[in-house]
Amino acid sequence: MDLTIIYKYFPNLTEHQKEQFTKLQDVYQDWNVKINVVSRKDIDELYIRHVLHSLAIAKFQQFAPNTHVLDVGTGGGFPGIPLAILFPETQFVLVDAIGKKIKVVQEVIDNLDITNVTAIHSRVEELDRQFDFIVSRAVAAMPTFVHWVKGKIKKDSVHDRKNGILYLKGGDLEEELKEYRTVEVYPISDYFEEEFFETKKLVYLPMKYKG
Repeated sequence: MDLTIIYKYFPNLTEHQKEQFTKLQDVYQDWNVKINVVSRKDIDELYIRHVLHSLAIAKFQQFAPNTHVLDVGTGGGFPGIPLAILFPETQFVLVDAIGKKIKVVQEVIDNLDITNVTAIHSRVEELDRQFDFIVSRAVAAMPTFVHWVKGKIKKDSVHDRKNGILYLKGGDLEEELKEYRTVEVYPISDYFEEEFFETKKLVYLPMKYKG
């Protein structure tokens, strides 16, 4: 699957955004030879399995200029890098506890001239900052994740939707989400018709998630 899959769902990209998305594949292929941040089978399907999957968040929530988004356990830069390209006026912080992954993220940022991303080698618990939204792709069960990011979400929302967690995950989520009364779960197949997304979900957990 090539870059046209992105244009299919996001037809209003600027020329600069198209150029950045185009470069992604070559940069990741080059770095994946040195440091395996994307599975071998996925690198050929980068645009659907990583880029478009990340952009499901954008179908649910448009980020306003000058808001701040944290990507926890970003790995090779997903979902943060594609979202940062799509929302160039939003500030993104991408954090991962594994240094070599953050090294790749920094190289991608530099190669694509992405100016609204900061990559940090750290555990999220050690960050002393707050954000409008926290995004991630299935780095832990939700109760564990909520514990990690406690106190990291700003109380005052600038969007119509309350600040909170936007989490990309697949499979049966009933058990791990049962304690959260206000959680909302959306099938990504509502946004994208490709078979890959049939079991994928977007989980929205507002900051006030109990009672």
